[in-house]
Amino acid sequence: TYPVLVAEVVKFYFPKMVEMHNYAPANSTQQKLSNWGHLNRKVLSKLNFSIPEDIVRKIAQCTPGVVELVLIPLRQKIEEKQKQAKMSTNGATLTLPVSCSSSSSGSDSDRGMTEPFSTCRGLKGQTGYPVPLQMDANLRLHLAEREQALLASQETIQILQMKIRRLEHLLHLKNVRIDDLSRRLQQADPKRK
Repeated sequence: TYPVLVAEVVKFYFPKMVEMHNYAPANSTQQKLSNWGHLNRKVLSKLNFSIPEDIVRKIAQCTPGVVELVLIPLRQKIEEKQKQAKMSTNGATLTLPVSCSSSSSGSDSDRGMTEPFSTCRGLKGQTGYPVPLQMDANLRLHLAEREQALLASQETIQILQMKIRRLEHLLHLKNVRIDDLSRRLQQADPKRK
């Protein structure tokens, strides 16, 4: 479940902040909500971060694309906390891996865009198209729903194409069998006469 995984991520960067025994992996929506509530109160509040209840409910109900609305800001909060810790202790701390680049096809001015598209892991849409960093949450959710519908449609098309190929193969086998039986019948008819 997501709250357990998020707790593990935070524990990786801040081991003293999270007590993993407080989070039980769960399949029930109620237990997921409980885990998220505990994570919000005990851990995320220390990062000056809170997840609204409506978002928590959507994540617990496995609404596509919603968890990204939490993970991206969480990453930023973890990075901020690491910078604060580094400045206060002047010691080395772990940093989150960043693998971002601008879109590969031409410069932003060539495309007439004012903001570059991000191709960070987790920000790409499921179809592989980059998603703008400043995209509205509702628009991002709508885009994720559309991408899920597109993927489901493509999967349905593939299944139907496989069924068509199977039926065509069966039809071919039936035709071969009919031809064979017709040939045997013709061979048997001259013997009767």
